[in-house]
Amino acid sequence: MFSRFVVLALAASTSVASAQAPARHDSMHVHGDSLTRRTIALAPVTVTAAPVRREEPGSATRVSPAALERAAAIDAFDALRLTAGVEVHLQGQGPGFASDASVRGFSSDHSTDLALWVDGVPNNEPVNGHAEGYNDWNLLFPQAIADVDVRKGPTSALYGNFAMSGVVNVRTLERMQGRKIWIEPASHGRGEGVVLLGFDHDTASGVVGLRGVREDGWRRHSAYTLGQAHGRLLERLGPTTTLDAGIALYATGWDSPGYISDSEYRAGAFQAVTNRTDGGFKRRAQERVSFRVLAGPSLLWRTTTYATQGRWQLYLTIPAAGGRTEGTGHQTEEEDQRYGFGLTSAVTWVLARGEITFGTEGRWDHAHYGNWFTTLRHRDSTNTLVTARQTSGAVFLETSLDATRHLRLALGGRLDAQDTRSAPDSGAAAASHAKALFSPKFGALYHLPAPLDLYVNVSRGFRQTDGVIVDPTLPFITEWAYEAGVKFDTRAVNASVALFRMDVSNEQTFNPATLTSTSGGASRRQGVELELQARPHPALSFTADWTFNDARYRTLIATDSTNLAGVRVFNTAKYVGTLGLDLAPPAARWHLGVSSNLVGPYSPFDEPGVVRPAYGLVHLGSGLQMGTVALDVGVRNVFDQAYRELEALGASGAAGQPPAAFVSPGQPRTLYGKLRYAF
Repeated sequence: MFSRFVVLALAASTSVASAQAPARHDSMHVHGDSLTRRTIALAPVTVTAAPVRREEPGSATRVSPAALERAAAIDAFDALRLTAGVEVHLQGQGPGFASDASVRGFSSDHSTDLALWVDGVPNNEPVNGHAEGYNDWNLLFPQAIADVDVRKGPTSALYGNFAMSGVVNVRTLERMQGRKIWIEPASHGRGEGVVLLGFDHDTASGVVGLRGVREDGWRRHSAYTLGQAHGRLLERLGPTTTLDAGIALYATGWDSPGYISDSEYRAGAFQAVTNRTDGGFKRRAQERVSFRVLAGPSLLWRTTTYATQGRWQLYLTIPAAGGRTEGTGHQTEEEDQRYGFGLTSAVTWVLARGEITFGTEGRWDHAHYGNWFTTLRHRDSTNTLVTARQTSGAVFLETSLDATRHLRLALGGRLDAQDTRSAPDSGAAAASHAKALFSPKFGALYHLPAPLDLYVNVSRGFRQTDGVIVDPTLPFITEWAYEAGVKFDTRAVNASVALFRMDVSNEQTFNPATLTSTSGGASRRQGVELELQARPHPALSFTADWTFNDARYRTLIATDSTNLAGVRVFNTAKYVGTLGLDLAPPAARWHLGVSSNLVGPYSPFDEPGVVRPAYGLVHLGSGLQMGTVALDVGVRNVFDQAYRELEALGASGAAGQPPAAFVSPGQPRTLYGKLRYAF
């Protein structure tokens, strides 16, 4: 189903010779479209930013359709963990409870430092009472994904709020023909069924899909169900205009076993349940319409409008002792209801030696948030009831110019403005505040004698602080990011080495066990990234992605008045890495693969000086193609390694004792299968 997009992905890569590939100095990209000075083509159309190119002065990882299809994963988080080197800490509170995906040591609760865009629609939720920028990856429809780009750092002017550590940009299938069915059983009572239908005519194409998941869970009281619908339609309205529309629907309900105590984790008592009334549900819908107009031989105009609606409710026990000894903590009920609208519009000019993109972005969000203390799902008292509205807008400029034959410059920036209005339901006085921020972007890439390129970039990024839903005056968290690297590209090898440093102001950390946050500090993340994609033989491919990171607070006063200066940033690891080896002879109908993800010494939430040991997981996968039927089987966590997905310090300890640590344990050995049938 991915064959058409594979052609596009190869055409966009400077390391692959293709008749469709634009010349290095002749391509233009704006929110998913590309054209050359010599040739203008209306189709195919993509909605978001175009696939990253190797000659861009920055770090980015392309996740191909084949890599997504063959990853030894049963959800979107694991697929990214294995294919893009993204550090993941699952919350352990249920599949609708957004977990932490981290790039370069940014892992504020619920992936709020990493922007996720799907077909031009931002996924991060502003004015969210649980976490500003709440980012639920379960919205992704895995079988409908064409490809994924992970951009490292805030280098692109096309993205603003929440793109502190980078951007995950997802593009779904634009076209396919026929019907495809997936049946995917797995361990722990899991079953998944998917159907995709598509058509592809000269002037129109479309893809629609349905997906359902049911799982009992590997821990007690961790069952869940999930349902999704996806649709996309492209229509050529005229010789210069194309319409692209899409809809995505998502619903899930789950039970939550909660955290276990550190002592229970060490004893292997993973089946302890904090509170059997914990759990929740989530519903989300988004609709999108995009227009593309070729206004001349070197001018492209692109506009995307969208609407989003969502509601989630959860019951979560704040542990005081955890696991079987739970009973002195509080259960909270949280509910978030929201809707919003947005628009992005941009114009790109192709010049003799480069391209210029100028655009604007606007967004309006309305959210109502409630938080109650409860016992067995019965409300005891009200903690927070608030309604907020946020209007945000930006203008951005991104240029790519060839200053000389060997030197490419990327210059740009964006000006963001935000106005937030908060009204407590208690009748207390409403509050409002407006603020603005300018984020410059600069990059340079120098072409050495083939196959080497050197590059540098400097950029500014930001995200809104947690709690702005009740206090609109809270300032942005900002950073200055610096990067330098070298890229090596041949037909058989693509590799890069990057040095990075990110200085953060108004640093904030959040403890999921106590639901408390600390703000107003500063931090620095610095390290080195290594990436390698090699094909030493037509039948053999090897991939590696490593990030070595020294992430430390420069100053931050914790809730107990402790200065965290010099302490490692909470919820980060000293290094993360992925390794993959895939055997797939070109003429064969089978493939075999082994992969692993490794996580270095890990620093839990709110435990200064505590570092948990490194661990590594090994995964196996294999597949067989038999005409229109494909069968994949595999094992995740082959050696049944026990590991900590997340750890945090609790609210309080037993009488006279300090608070105890709580752990979300990682998934044990899991068998899975994937049966695909096309007709």
